[in-house]
Amino acid sequence: MTTPFPVFRLLLALGAGLLLLTALPSPSRAQNIVVMVNGDPITDFDIEQRSKLDQLTTQKTPSRQEVINELIDDKVKLKEGKKYGVDPGVSDINQSYEGMAQRMRITPDQLTKSLESKGVRPETLKGRMKAEMVWTSLVRGRYKERLQVGERDVAQAVQAQTGEKLQVEGTEYKMQPIVLIVPRGSSAAFLETRKKEAETYRSRVGSCEEANSLFRSTPNATIRDSVTKTTAELPEPLRKVLDDTPIGHLTAPEVTKAGIEMVVLCSRKPTMIDTPKKREVREKMYQEKYEKTQKAYLDELRKAAMIEYRNR
Repeated sequence: MTTPFPVFRLLLALGAGLLLLTALPSPSRAQNIVVMVNGDPITDFDIEQRSKLDQLTTQKTPSRQEVINELIDDKVKLKEGKKYGVDPGVSDINQSYEGMAQRMRITPDQLTKSLESKGVRPETLKGRMKAEMVWTSLVRGRYKERLQVGERDVAQAVQAQTGEKLQVEGTEYKMQPIVLIVPRGSSAAFLETRKKEAETYRSRVGSCEEANSLFRSTPNATIRDSVTKTTAELPEPLRKVLDDTPIGHLTAPEVTKAGIEMVVLCSRKPTMIDTPKKREVREKMYQEKYEKTQKAYLDELRKAAMIEYRNR
């Protein structure tokens, strides 16, 4: 499920190009308090910074009141987060900032310089990111049950849209890939030795727990994190192999570029087959529930907040 996280939309806008923005405000104006939110000030500087960031990411010029409302929302969200112990630290925010830069295929320093060249301090973006991280965590945590989308509802919605019947049984496979490393340029004899080792391991492993215990301590071998796939996501030959493999056992070894690869089958159980259309409908239904829930939650918090305008 894709988490509603508006700040990541900044990626596209920041990557598309940076707008020409005005210079930073003078120190005297910057310190002018415009609004107090639960005792926490919002200054002219905060407003001008957020306005520039919004222009940069949306390529639209928001009204002053729209920007003030965004900042009030952020203050309210952060206070609610602290109430429930949701308060990302500096390292968490920096990690998200670095992740954003990485997805834009630039370094964090390059992202910072791009922002600063247009009059936006990196702290302004980080502040926005922190508020959205806190809010997403709060909404998903407090309203987890309300946000759930039932499979029957999804199936009915898809059938209403397309006429497709989705009540088709499939199989869900949980497995862990294993690699016995064979360095490039190894001799045929060494490769044959590794194949024999693989067969020996197959006779010893009877569960995923045993596989993890064995291969995490075996030199020149690695066991990867488990993956879950359904019938619709796997090619027929691989499905047949997994269907013929006993639960907890390893598939036959195969030679790949990485070395000798096998898969330990952790579980195999019936499930409803997923389809791209089904995932699309489920995502849309979840997003609609999320937006409705978070709006009601935020409206409630704003009504209870102490919001005092100093200068408008």
